[in-house]
Amino acid sequence: MRTTRVVRRFAVTTGAALLALTGAAGAAAADDDKPEEVTEAGTSFRTATALRIDQEATAEASTGDYLYWAFPVDTGQRATVHATVKLPDAATRHAASTWQVDVYDGLRRRQACRLGTPTKTAAQDAASVSLSCSLRTVRSWSEQWANDPLPGTYYLRLTVTDLKADDLGLPVRAEAKVTATDAGGAQAVDGALAEPLVPGAGSDKQQTAAAVEPEDGWSGGWWSSRWLWTAAGGVLAALAGVGGYALTRGSGRPARVPQGM
Repeated sequence: MRTTRVVRRFAVTTGAALLALTGAAGAAAADDDKPEEVTEAGTSFRTATALRIDQEATAEASTGDYLYWAFPVDTGQRATVHATVKLPDAATRHAASTWQVDVYDGLRRRQACRLGTPTKTAAQDAASVSLSCSLRTVRSWSEQWANDPLPGTYYLRLTVTDLKADDLGLPVRAEAKVTATDAGGAQAVDGALAEPLVPGAGSDKQQTAAAVEPEDGWSGGWWSSRWLWTAAGGVLAALAGVGGYALTRGSGRPARVPQGM
C-alpha cells in the first residue's frame, strides 16, 4: 500500500508539472491584442508596406496597379495570404478580369502555393474577387540549392493579369490579410540561419520591409514542440524508475523470523 501511495503521489505531481509547462507555452504563444489596420500598399518590393500576421490591410488603387505588402514568417509557421478586390461598378467595366496573388521570400524567390486559389477570373458583373495562397512550412535551415521557405520577410503582391485595355485605371479597393499556424515539432529540422532573410537589414535601404518582424522577435530556430515531448519523455522515464525502485525495494526485504524459535 505504501508503494502504491508513493507512485500515485509522484504521478499526480509530475502530471501537474506537465500541465503547467504546456499551459505556459500556450500562454506565451497567444496574443489577444489586435493590430491596427494598415490603409495603404506599396507599388514595388522596395516600397512594400509592412504588415504583421493577423493585421488587416486596405488600399485604394487603380486597376492595373501592382500592390505590395511585406510580412514576417518565422520558423515552423505555415502562412496563408488572403486578398479581396472590390471591383468597380459593373456598368463601367467592359469584360471579365483575372486577378492574382504572388508570394516572394526575402531573396525575392517566388514561393509555390501549397493550397488556395492564387489566380481567379471575375465576371464582368462580379462585385468582388477573393484570392488565397497557403505557403509551405518555413524551415529553420535549408541547402543553398533548395527553394525551401526560410524565416524572414515575405512579400505579397496583388495585381490583375488579364484585363481589357478599356478597363485600365478604374478604381478598386484591395483588402489583404496574412494568417499563420504553427506546424509543430514534426516539421522541425536541425540547423538554423545566422540571420533571418530580411532585405536591407543594417542599412538605410528598404527600412519598411526590414522593420517587419514577429512581435516577440525571431525564434532563431531553437524552439519547437519537440522540447515538450522530450521533457514529457524524461518525466515518464523518471516516473517509471521511481516506481520500479519502490516495487523492488518492497519485495527485497528479509522475512521476519518469529521469536522463540
